[in-house]
Amino acid sequence: MTFPPLRDELRGLEPYGAPQLSLQQAPVQLNVNENPYAPSEAVVADVATAVAEAATRLNRYPDREHVELRERLADYLTADGGARVTAEQVWAANGSNEVMLQLLQAFGGPGRTALSFAPTYSMYPEYARDTSTRWVTGRRDDEFSVDVDAACALVAAERPSVVLLPSPNNPTGTALPQATVTALCEAVGDDGVVVVDEAYGEFRRAGTPSALALLGEHRNLVVTRTMSKAFAAAGLRLGYLAADPAICDAVRVVRLPYHLSAVTQAVALAALRHAPELLGRVDALRAERDDTVAWLRDQGLEVADSDANFAFFGRLADRHAVWQGLLDRGVLVRETGPDGWLRVSIGTPQEMTSFKEALLVVLKEEQR
Repeated sequence: MTFPPLRDELRGLEPYGAPQLSLQQAPVQLNVNENPYAPSEAVVADVATAVAEAATRLNRYPDREHVELRERLADYLTADGGARVTAEQVWAANGSNEVMLQLLQAFGGPGRTALSFAPTYSMYPEYARDTSTRWVTGRRDDEFSVDVDAACALVAAERPSVVLLPSPNNPTGTALPQATVTALCEAVGDDGVVVVDEAYGEFRRAGTPSALALLGEHRNLVVTRTMSKAFAAAGLRLGYLAADPAICDAVRVVRLPYHLSAVTQAVALAALRHAPELLGRVDALRAERDDTVAWLRDQGLEVADSDANFAFFGRLADRHAVWQGLLDRGVLVRETGPDGWLRVSIGTPQEMTSFKEALLVVLKEEQR
């Protein structure tokens, strides 16, 4: 046997990850949808105090049920989603990535199927692979929307135990209507769970509701969030879900003991204390996104409607050449999704100016 004795389906695979380059290589980094605004000195000071206090108890295990954190997250979700969420409906983990993996561990597995609609988040099939869950993808239409009738027909044919629906979608930024979520929850029924991944939910446009408002109507609905994006806390690694308490109890069965460190819990609670400030740049980022979408369309490019903090644009004859041309000029964007498309995160006004100036030069060169 070849060493190491890796599972056959994992041989030859590369670890997931977007390119991580130094600021010297790419001074303008717009490829992983981070919030470009660092925490203020007041937030940093509160985090430092919270960590110092947690450090006095590092000889003890943390609260494995992270009760206080779940209570504060429930309060935040109630305020943001417009429907009452209780602590018993909330569960948190190390980033929404771990939340998703725990959901697949609990509800996927051998003999079970997970389903999504491409283009979709590129980690989803890896969660399925890692939990030995069969993976099936339907297709989105040319506007990157989900056709409800076709989606329900696919559910009826495949009988998935997990349906993954990013809204806003990554990489396109497309939000799902509540009617689509309701139709899929009803199609799946008690045979599975429907996971609406709202990693970018705080960036949704006015009038775009959160799926949180549907929790009381569908006991098989799970809504996931993260503090990595709007909260400007990608380095914290804190994701969470809201669902029926029975779903939270099921996820608790597969979680590792004491999976959230005392330091993680302390920092997350400090961030929630400063939620208004940390979320204070969201409106500006929304406006910058809308300006960027309009500008890209003015250049003759096709751009998906976005409710996220990024813009997905195409159709480029040679997207890799455009990606490389931007990188050669110090601007890093993401080469993801269908061929011919690129995704740019929304940065500061200065960063977006650098992106636009570089893209104009690259597009002119590509037209020669």
